[in-house]
Amino acid sequence: MSKKDLKIAVIGGGSSYTPELIEGFIKRYEELPVRDIYLMDIEEGKEKLEIVGGLAKRMVEKAGVGINIHLTLDRREAIKDADFVVTQFRVGGIDARIRDEKIPLKYDVIGQETTGPGGFAKAQRTIPVILDVCKDIEELAPNAWLINFTNPAGVITETILKHTNVKAIGLCNVPIGMVHGVAKMLEVDSKRVYIDFAGLNHLVWGTHIYLDGEDITEKLIDSFAGGKSLSMKNIPELPWDPEFIKSLGMYPCPYHRYYYLTDQMLKEQKKEAATVGTRGEVVKKLEKELFELYKDPNLNVKPPQLEKRGGAHYSDAACSLISSIYNDKKDIHVVNVRNNGTIADLPDDVVIETNAVVDKNGAHPITIGHVSPKIRGLMQVVKAYEELTIEAGVRGDYYAALQALTIHPLVPSATIAKKILDDIIEQNKEYLPQYK
Repeated sequence: MSKKDLKIAVIGGGSSYTPELIEGFIKRYEELPVRDIYLMDIEEGKEKLEIVGGLAKRMVEKAGVGINIHLTLDRREAIKDADFVVTQFRVGGIDARIRDEKIPLKYDVIGQETTGPGGFAKAQRTIPVILDVCKDIEELAPNAWLINFTNPAGVITETILKHTNVKAIGLCNVPIGMVHGVAKMLEVDSKRVYIDFAGLNHLVWGTHIYLDGEDITEKLIDSFAGGKSLSMKNIPELPWDPEFIKSLGMYPCPYHRYYYLTDQMLKEQKKEAATVGTRGEVVKKLEKELFELYKDPNLNVKPPQLEKRGGAHYSDAACSLISSIYNDKKDIHVVNVRNNGTIADLPDDVVIETNAVVDKNGAHPITIGHVSPKIRGLMQVVKAYEELTIEAGVRGDYYAALQALTIHPLVPSATIAKKILDDIIEQNKEYLPQYK
């Protein structure tokens, strides 16, 4: 790549997260010479694209950097000759998410955007679109790197790596949030904290925690057991049981509450759905407020209210990953990447979430070997669910879909799995061409 002429394509450019991304590129302008950013969205997202695009242009102008912001509804124009393609889209928008949350709740099953049946539904809508995007990349930008932030990030990244020739790395802000959470607890700069991560996207464990290179895992587990709680804006902050945390001896990610505290989380979800609304309904209101803010012609920075949306640290994750590839940095990032023997208890061709050294050739995961039986079983069954989810999404295979939902730890029986699946297919017909 020659200096001073990087082209970035953002698929889902009308997202409320886009100002995060623009801020990240502005901050790194010296080391990452981005010349053109194409924000692409679909016709239904045109208004949002124009609002976010306007803010992006004002941010770039205020920063005085030579980045050109282009707004387009033409995906091929955005992708053509891009060096990096960032995917951050939501097929069906927030309304589809709300349905994903409500369908399982009807059957007394957790309804969550990326975990369990809700995540399954989102994956089924997303897989046909991501495969389409990848066709364009193969044809128009065969050397581009795809940085995938579209959820469920692990499933979508694995789909890309198994079914296309695109170079892709998946990304999530959960591990970064966990590092920042520990730093906040210790009242230190997050650069001094390092965590060994092992697992899957939204099912990742911090197996060892270091401060300035010293292993402080045990000390921190005691703090968690003492009631110090770390969660995310979009997950109810239920406290962990001290005995449980001590017995686990690791740092669970916020999403583990759905698996380890299922009964309490379900109760919490039902209560919220009946009062303030599901998380999707809350987000819909938040988005509305954000876009009203973004419209302000005097706003030329990322507004602090964006953090409430649950996407904190996203720009740092995405932009520093792109910079590490471009600058051949050989530094460590937590990414979604092909297993290739990293975790000995999982197949080679699946995607895991772990620490990897990133250079111009991509992400090279740091070997883990076998994991503790405390986490091995859950990791394996959720991974099997993901493999079947991909099979179902790529081929429109109803039987694979039924098996995927049946084996998911949050679904109590095959009978309920079938009811949920039939509802998902019925309510998402227009987004599921593969099930025709």
